[in-house]
Amino acid sequence: MSAADRPIASAPARVPGDPVRVRATKWLEQPHWEFDGVWLGADAHGDWVGFPAGTAFARPGHGFTATWQSVSLFPRAGWAAAFNEGHPRGLGIYVDLATVPEWRADAAGATVSYVDLDLDVVERAGAPAFIDDEDEFAEHAVAFGYPAELMAQVRADADAVLRAVQRHEPPFDGATAAGWLAILSRLA
Repeated sequence: MSAADRPIASAPARVPGDPVRVRATKWLEQPHWEFDGVWLGADAHGDWVGFPAGTAFARPGHGFTATWQSVSLFPRAGWAAAFNEGHPRGLGIYVDLATVPEWRADAAGATVSYVDLDLDVVERAGAPAFIDDEDEFAEHAVAFGYPAELMAQVRADADAVLRAVQRHEPPFDGATAAGWLAILSRLA
């Protein structure tokens, strides 16, 4: 394995606007979502990637083209968060509980990968934040044999992220994502 193919904790040195491939799998490398964005930068929370309106999102058996713009945060923690601007159903924040995102430099730019571990923290306009997909997490834990310590960590991470979203703590304060959305708008 060459140095360029090894996973690293944060994005390789990039210039805002450089391409980024996002690859989310399910447990045991089962294909899930894949889509392309642009690297925006990094802050104390992690690495930020932008997705302008018109971005195509695809997974086996389903896909859509976004009519809104969004930014995603890939922290050095067990989750990845999307912040949407102008989502048609009012979806503001969507956090996938996951393995720690891993970055790889590649010929096309960079790829960030993580394993989606089912639970999500969701906040929609005018509604309180909540944890979604508890049933999927329980089913997959049995079907895929999630280790007990992984299940405990995902549950603890979900509870902590939910509290942070409910309290509007950075990066879930609105202002943090708004700054990155502004950068995306300038790049578009």
